[in-house]
Amino acid sequence: MVETSSNSTIDVLEAIKERKSVRAFKPDPVPKEKLSELLEIAQRAPSGTNTQPWHVYLCAGEVKTAITNDVLAMAESGQGASYEDFDYYPSVWNDIHNSRRRAVGWSLYNLVGIEKGDREGSAKQAMRNFLFFDAPVGIFVTIDSYLERGNWADVGMYIQTLMLAAKGLGLDTCPQAAWVPYQEPVIRHLGIPDNESLVSGMSLGWADPAKIENTLVSEREKISEIARFEGF
Repeated sequence: MVETSSNSTIDVLEAIKERKSVRAFKPDPVPKEKLSELLEIAQRAPSGTNTQPWHVYLCAGEVKTAITNDVLAMAESGQGASYEDFDYYPSVWNDIHNSRRRAVGWSLYNLVGIEKGDREGSAKQAMRNFLFFDAPVGIFVTIDSYLERGNWADVGMYIQTLMLAAKGLGLDTCPQAAWVPYQEPVIRHLGIPDNESLVSGMSLGWADPAKIENTLVSEREKISEIARFEGF
């Protein structure tokens, strides 16, 4: 159990079990004080030799709107760049990983009424990423560009810690790789220096319980499929 400065008690295991990617948020603003508390907690994330190789940029209001408008204009005109710093996903998937990603995609589409072959509908849903799914806060996490794979893993642990801490504080999140090919407006509006690479974006706020897409809970493999026990 963890106690926050607001004197609410958090069950870490429940935060892990209840966290999910939320794709429809209420517009209610998140107080800056709550965001500062969130970052203080997330800063306890582990990293190899305590390098703490992450940088975090938060946006709301006019800045967030400007990013949205510029990225939507890029996307609609087909100006999205390739992944400049790294390949986020492989060019060819193996069957098991491809089946998992397709399954969660179709689960979402079925909930929001997008049928197979409806390219316009799927494109419209994809563009929801750049509206931050109506969340009041956008977050972008970067890493110093010269760092290597282990440091990128550290940033992944930071992002996970951030999301779990948010859940513990009653907030919801959605990590978003979709921003990476459209990062130029993000970099420009947030003043991200050239020696940093964008790892991921994230939407943060309170889930809208009235939206059907928030009923989606992605499946997980059985432990027998992913773990081996030796010597027990």
